[in-house]
Amino acid sequence: MARKGENIYKRKDGRWEGRYIKERIGKKIKYGYVYGRRYNDVKKRLLECKTDIAANAENKNDSKFTRLSGMWLEQCKVTCKESTIIKYQNVIENHLNPYLGEYEISKITSDDITKLCKELYLHGGKNENGLASKTVTDIVSVLRRIRTYAIEEKYSVSFDISNIKQKRKHQKLRIFDKKEQDILQRHLTGNQSLSNLGILLCLYTGIRIGELCALKWSDISFERKSIFIGRTMFRLQVKEAKKTKIFITTPKSSCSIRTIPLPDAILKLLAAYQDNPDTFFLTGNAEKFVEPRTMQYRFKSVLQKCEITDANFHALRHTFATRCVEAGFDIKSLSEILGHSSVNITLNRYVHPSMEFKRNNMNKLEEFLAVK
Repeated sequence: MARKGENIYKRKDGRWEGRYIKERIGKKIKYGYVYGRRYNDVKKRLLECKTDIAANAENKNDSKFTRLSGMWLEQCKVTCKESTIIKYQNVIENHLNPYLGEYEISKITSDDITKLCKELYLHGGKNENGLASKTVTDIVSVLRRIRTYAIEEKYSVSFDISNIKQKRKHQKLRIFDKKEQDILQRHLTGNQSLSNLGILLCLYTGIRIGELCALKWSDISFERKSIFIGRTMFRLQVKEAKKTKIFITTPKSSCSIRTIPLPDAILKLLAAYQDNPDTFFLTGNAEKFVEPRTMQYRFKSVLQKCEITDANFHALRHTFATRCVEAGFDIKSLSEILGHSSVNITLNRYVHPSMEFKRNNMNKLEEFLAVK
């Protein structure tokens, strides 16, 4: 190779090659290369590369967590939905930046992260009463992604999240017993309305409240006797507008997009209310919808009228899953109906056999007992 100028060489193929120092890792030097047909073009490109490296080095002097989290969030805007970006933004501004914002990323230790988690559990939230374990898990998940981004951008990161153990609170989930379910069902069918029909639909399909509120009549196929779940509805706080906003979007997991077979009895009830395909199921209107918070209020009102102990709307989903197991559903089919990513989630989170079911199973052992 012939050489001309500063680290610019003439190659045998006639092109010019410029070499520059891309980065230093300890005593090792990593080079970058640019090519061109003309010497001046290569010289110009070399200067641009060196200028960019100098600018990046200057930026890396400002490696505060608040800056890096903002850079990561900007990168996410390319591939993530608006609702996802808002969730990430809320986590960063409400939980991560108040604790880590002024730290240099290289100065954050694993000890700092452990203390952060403990603080969130004990005193997190607006009322400082502590956050639920699921919320803390979501916060740590965002922190993990920011850490990965910082490493990819060649920032020095010393803290580790893999050893952070999330505290799990195994609360007893509310499931309607068969008597309560019978009372609820008789009330819903005896006082028919779109809202009551929606509650009944959740009780016999296990769909979530957000999925019910986003449901349209076009999602129900009377010919195929099925219901398609491809959207969900939720409300999020939007910082710029200083208020909350309703989002109707695809579920966060592809497993939640599913088709559920409908029982004939439910189809018969639905047929009486069948409406324009473009209208929302709960309103029969293409523009107006019922949001999850309103549906929750209506559900609790129904429970009061039925004199059933208070429960969250999600108890309908728990009850559906439990009854399916008691009826002998194979767990794989049930997992797909519920929209879970694995069978283990179905077994561990939503399937809770009743004491009556356990007792019946235990009684099956009688024939093997020596004592009569």
